[in-house]
Amino acid sequence: MSEMTTASPATETDAAERGALTIEDSVVAAIAARAVREAGDIGGAAGRVLGIGSADPERAAKVTARIDGDRVSLDVRLSIAYPASVTRTSERAREHLTRRVGELTGLSVSRVDITVGALHRAQANGRRVQ
Repeated sequence: MSEMTTASPATETDAAERGALTIEDSVVAAIAARAVREAGDIGGAAGRVLGIGSADPERAAKVTARIDGDRVSLDVRLSIAYPASVTRTSERAREHLTRRVGELTGLSVSRVDITVGALHRAQANGRRVQ
């Protein structure tokens, strides 16, 4: 008769034993800039020089992230498609960023400050022909 042996399952180790993970502020900002576009009706707001600038729906929103321990706060500058509701679109963006940045980084989003810097024309098919 032969005896069958089974391998014992791999033991899980604590995160501290496996090593540290550091996510730079700029990485979280890049994730958030991509994620905010998923909320819809949102584009980038070009920087302004002497009050001159314009919205670009194809451009990414400008995001600054500040990580403090396991929490992150986001400062987002974007444009919204006209005639979408600025209030509803901003709230949808805030909720989406809180969820997606948390999912993708493991950080808890403590605050999302949004500045709507411009309006842009809504695109009928979601992409413009160039």
